[in-house]
Amino acid sequence: MAKTEVKAPEKEVKTTSANGKSSKAGAKTEVSVAEKLVELYRLQHIDTQKDKIRTQRGELPLEVEDLEDEVTGLETRMTKLQSELEEMEGQVTEKQNLIKDAKAQIKKYEGQQAKVRNNREYDSLTKEVEFQNLEIQLSEKRIKEAKAQIDGKKEVVAESKAKYDDRKKDLEQKRKELDSIIAETEKEEKDLTKKSEAASKLIETRLLDAYNRVRGGARNGLAVVAVERGSCGGCFNAIPPQRQLDISSHKKVIVCEHCGRILVDEYVVERVTGEK
Repeated sequence: MAKTEVKAPEKEVKTTSANGKSSKAGAKTEVSVAEKLVELYRLQHIDTQKDKIRTQRGELPLEVEDLEDEVTGLETRMTKLQSELEEMEGQVTEKQNLIKDAKAQIKKYEGQQAKVRNNREYDSLTKEVEFQNLEIQLSEKRIKEAKAQIDGKKEVVAESKAKYDDRKKDLEQKRKELDSIIAETEKEEKDLTKKSEAASKLIETRLLDAYNRVRGGARNGLAVVAVERGSCGGCFNAIPPQRQLDISSHKKVIVCEHCGRILVDEYVVERVTGEK
């Protein structure tokens, strides 16, 4: 198929008024479709370079994020377990103090029994002693149960701590790997981001919205692709000859009927990739 020659848009012609100030000839000069396509492909070219940098990082950012969430979860779990453990130990201390108080009461009541004047007072003190002995037995039982629970809880805490330490080491290692990759590409990515923002400002809102929509839905991030060997450079479906002529004529923005990507010809590609 013969290649259609497309001339680059002519530069605006300026005129000089009587007072010496220059003014644009006529009203606003409308940007040609060819130039719109060049700017779109330039933006795509820049964004593709950014995508390649991010691809170098692979799954590391997600892995770091997952590990951060897991470490945070383990920290929360350990805090809760430690709080429960302290509460149980507090209950043991409380029961131990109750036993001390009960023994002191028993000693007191036994001393009073030696001074009673009748059987009624003696029996009353005897019941108090029995009650305090029951309190001691019950407290000792509760202490035994609590200590068994504490031992089990300490094992869980130890397991959680070991898991936390392992995940913490993994996280530190992954962070170092990610930081190393970011350090190598940070300057280049910032420069590309600035270029992408600058290129976006040169594209009308309607086209930019379409570009971002298609790019966001494309797995490879390609919204503007070149026609290669008569096929779409995105989905690789064949493009009819007449449609190829329409693309090379630059009369309107044409999208692929199959994938919705914006199609450009060799002229647009060379305009962008041939720039220094």
